[in-house]
Amino acid sequence: MALGRAFSVAVRGVAGEIVEIEADITSGLPGFHLVGLPDAALQESRDRVRAAIVNCGNRWPMARLTLALSPATLPKMGSVYDVALAAAVLSADRKILCTRLEKTVLLGELALDGRVRPVRGVLPAVLAAKREGWPAVVVPVGNLAEAGLVAGIEVSGARTLRQLQAWLESKGDLEPRVDLDIDDGAAVPDLADVVGQQQARFAVEVAAAGAHHLMLTGPPGIGKTMLARRLPGLLPALSEQESLEVTAIHSVAGLLSATTPLITRPPFVAPHHTSSVAALVGGGSGLARPGAVSRAHRGVLFLDECAEINVSALEALRTPLEDGEIRLARRDGVACYPARFQLVLAANPCPCAPADPRDCICAAAAKRRYLGRLSGPLMDRVDLRVEMHPVRMRAFAAAEAESTAHVRGRVASARDAATQRWRPHGFRTNAEVSGTLLRRRFRLGSAAMQPLRSALERGLLMAPKVALMAWLS
Repeated sequence: MALGRAFSVAVRGVAGEIVEIEADITSGLPGFHLVGLPDAALQESRDRVRAAIVNCGNRWPMARLTLALSPATLPKMGSVYDVALAAAVLSADRKILCTRLEKTVLLGELALDGRVRPVRGVLPAVLAAKREGWPAVVVPVGNLAEAGLVAGIEVSGARTLRQLQAWLESKGDLEPRVDLDIDDGAAVPDLADVVGQQQARFAVEVAAAGAHHLMLTGPPGIGKTMLARRLPGLLPALSEQESLEVTAIHSVAGLLSATTPLITRPPFVAPHHTSSVAALVGGGSGLARPGAVSRAHRGVLFLDECAEINVSALEALRTPLEDGEIRLARRDGVACYPARFQLVLAANPCPCAPADPRDCICAAAAKRRYLGRLSGPLMDRVDLRVEMHPVRMRAFAAAEAESTAHVRGRVASARDAATQRWRPHGFRTNAEVSGTLLRRRFRLGSAAMQPLRSALERGLLMAPKVALMAWLS
C-alpha cells in the first residue's frame, strides 16, 4: 500500500477552508475512485488528472487508486483541486518527495497536456492559507498577480505540472511573485459635465459625504444617470483592507483583470431593470455566486428605471441594505457575501415619461401605481430623495460647474470629520449612526426641531428621516 498527501483550499463565499487530499494506491482491479462530496466538475477531474500525469512523462499506476478529500462532509466544487490531486497521486506512486508538498497549498486546473490553467477565487484561497499559517502556496501563472496581493506568505506560479513536479523534487524553480504598480488614478466621469441641476448636485455631494442612499426622479434625459455615474468619483479611495474585500468578491465572480488585479476605487454596478432576484442578490445551483449587491460592496449600486424592476427583486434588497451582507442558502450550503453599498435609485415620474412633464397623459391613479411599486419599507431606507426638473436656458450661461476633484476634496473633509465624531461609538459615516444614539446622546433643542416637526405634521417627512437628517445636517 502507498499513501500520498497534498493540500488545497475550498472557497465558500469569500471564506476559504483547507482541504486535505489523500491518495491511496492498493492492489486490486485498476480504478480511480474520488470521495469527499465532489461535484460534477470535480468528478471529471479524474480524466484531466490522469491525462496530465501521463502526458508529462509519468506512468499511471495500474492499481486501485482512491482519492479522499477531507473534511468529508464539506461539499467540494470546481476544478481548483486538479493540481493537488495530481501531486497526491505522484506522491503516492513515489514520483515526488513529500518534503515541500507537506508545506505547500496547491491551486489550479489541469489541461490534458499538463498545463496549469487559471481558476476563480484564488485571492480568498490564498488569504485562507495565510490565516491558517501555511508558509507557501502555488497558483497558476495566470493568477500570480492576484495571489501576489497577499503579503506574509510565499507565492509561486506554475505553468505546467512538469514544472511543479521538478520544483517539488528540488530540480527546478517556479515563477516568482509578481509585484505590480497599482495605479488608482484612473479617469472618472467629471461632475462638471452636468449642466445645471444644482439641487441634485448638492444631494449627490451630501450622499457621498455621509454614505446616504439616494433616489432621483425626473423626466428622461434630465441627467439622473449622469449624476449617478459621477458619485463613485466623489468617494474616497478604498483602504487596503477594503480593496482586498472587494477584490476577493470579484475574484469569486471571475471578473478580475490580469493587468489590474487589485480594485482600489469604489465599484459602480448598474444591473439592467429586467434583472432577476438571483442577479441582484446572488444565486445559482450548488453554492450561490455573488450578485450585484455584493459586486457593489464598498461602492455604488445604481438601479435605473427602478419602477420597472420586479417587485420581488426590489424587496430582496431590504436585508442587505440593513445588514451590510447577504446570506444565500443553496443545496451545497450557505454562502455569505459582504454587501455594504450605496444605493442610487432613478425613476421617471410616470409610465409615459414625456420629455416635458406638461405633456404627460397619465391619470393620477396611474402615476401613484407606477412609483407605488417601491414599497414603504424599501423607501424608508433611502435617506435623500430629489425631484429633478428640466434645465432652463440660464443654466447654460452660468460659470463652469465645479469639477469632481473639487467636490471630492469637500467630501473627504466631511468624511474625516464624521470619522472623528463617531469613532468612539463604533461608526464611520453619518448613514451608519442609529436614531437611538442620536436621541439619547445628541438631543436637539426645541427651536432647532421646529421646522422639521412642522414638516412631519404635514406628512412631508417620515419620523426616522426627521431624526436622522436633523442631527446630521
